[in-house]
Amino acid sequence: MSKRSGILEFAILGLLRESPMHGYELRKRLNTSLGVFRAFSYGSLYPCLKTLLTQGWLTEETAPDSDPLTTPLSGRRAKIVYRLTASGKEHFEELLAHSGPDAWEDEHFAARFAFFGQTSKDVRMRVLEGRRSRLEERLERMSASLARTRERLDDYTLELQRHGMESVEREVRWLNELIETERAGRTDRPGAERDDDNNQENGGRPGERGTA
Repeated sequence: MSKRSGILEFAILGLLRESPMHGYELRKRLNTSLGVFRAFSYGSLYPCLKTLLTQGWLTEETAPDSDPLTTPLSGRRAKIVYRLTASGKEHFEELLAHSGPDAWEDEHFAARFAFFGQTSKDVRMRVLEGRRSRLEERLERMSASLARTRERLDDYTLELQRHGMESVEREVRWLNELIETERAGRTDRPGAERDDDNNQENGGRPGERGTA
């Protein structure tokens, strides 16, 4: 399985852990909520959904047009709603616990970060620190390369190289801030304290969130 397919599986499982969805809603959430998937098409989504169904991590249900989980697309054809199974939830939690080098790469890190609210603090720290280390290594290579080739570059190519380095430096500063916030005791989910207050006012349990 390709790395990109693995990232897509992870994202689908994470979104369905929040609530069941039909294919159109999944694609919309992938495009709007997770920037790494902005260019995704149905051609990529449905083979992945089929694989997850075969693995037993999802089930599919036929929902009537009146089902609030669906959005009418065309005609009155029933929509297929995808729901996370118990084994799918367990598999996603195993993926969340992973903090190896692939979690630090550009595309995978973006997807992992989108689900940090469901990730334990120790794993968040390992991923953030790993990502920072990876970018610091990248900065060293870029700086060394620029020092070797500076005299041979025209002004525009040189500016492009500097722009790339500045972008990496900004992300390193951002990661430093996140790491310091985590060390200072960030709550397990951003906004959790505010949500807990609202839940208590509405009679709900503190920290409660919907799961499949």
